[in-house]
Amino acid sequence: MRFVRKKLIQLAIVLFAVTFLSFLMLNLLPGDTAERLCAGAGTDECVSEKRAELGLDRPVPIRYAEWLGNAVTGDLGTSARNQQPVWEAIQQRLPLTLELLLYSQFLALIVAVPMGLLAAQRAGGLYDRISTSTLFGLLSVPNFMLALILLLVFSKRLGWFPAVGYTPFTENPLENLWSLFLPALTLAVAEMAVYMRLLRTDLIATLQEDYITMAKAKGMSSGRVLLRHAFRPSTFSLVTVIGLNFGRLIGGTLIVEVIFALNGIGKYTVDSILGQDYIPVQGAVLVIAIGYVLVNFAVDLFYAVLDPRIRHARALI
Repeated sequence: MRFVRKKLIQLAIVLFAVTFLSFLMLNLLPGDTAERLCAGAGTDECVSEKRAELGLDRPVPIRYAEWLGNAVTGDLGTSARNQQPVWEAIQQRLPLTLELLLYSQFLALIVAVPMGLLAAQRAGGLYDRISTSTLFGLLSVPNFMLALILLLVFSKRLGWFPAVGYTPFTENPLENLWSLFLPALTLAVAEMAVYMRLLRTDLIATLQEDYITMAKAKGMSSGRVLLRHAFRPSTFSLVTVIGLNFGRLIGGTLIVEVIFALNGIGKYTVDSILGQDYIPVQGAVLVIAIGYVLVNFAVDLFYAVLDPRIRHARALI
């Protein structure tokens, strides 16, 4: 409990810092919501009235304190453009973003785990060198460029996948997975290289352990030793990195959702920024930050559960 309390305090500090700094930076951007709403009027009077109506004429710390107090109670404010409550808009879009994240992690793992197993079994061989070089080459390609290449090849040229939009899961699960394949693959490609390399490295180290040598001496096949005795203890680092990457990818969906016209949290944030509607942006940043820190918190607790030495050592700090 002491360990958990300490982590909760740290998470609260992180959330406060992230939300305050994002609120401050949004207010340092040129222009504001009042100017955008009065673009057609073209008068300073309209801008002044709108700023007073939206509270933009008050100091930033006061506005942040008011926003934070409302956010603690679940009120993330209202969009100035369409008067839709921010929390309602986020609830509508959050399932799509979460599905995209889970889908991308699934695609990354079903490719990276078999490749990592084969590479570790033949460490230093031709397959190991080719697979590692190929995946790390893909890792160097930016997400937005990879998304455009996939759209050009598989949507425009071959016509296998839809270029934009998606089918809701409740309407047709298979069509839903098919329509989200390219966006999920865009996010998954970079993770494949990381997961494969990490698993390969841990497996090679595990295969040098004495109990692996003993299993081989008993006449077990290399495949059985790899899967039954070496794979499970080699996944500790992999599980940890998956958790950390899941939190990081919450923010990485912004570009992908915009390119593929997916109405998730990422596109909602970008549209709000372009419309200079900063209250929805602040709400989306809060949700993304909460998701990130909660995933990291869960991973940290998972570390402590798996290895009591971590729990006791950190509790004493």
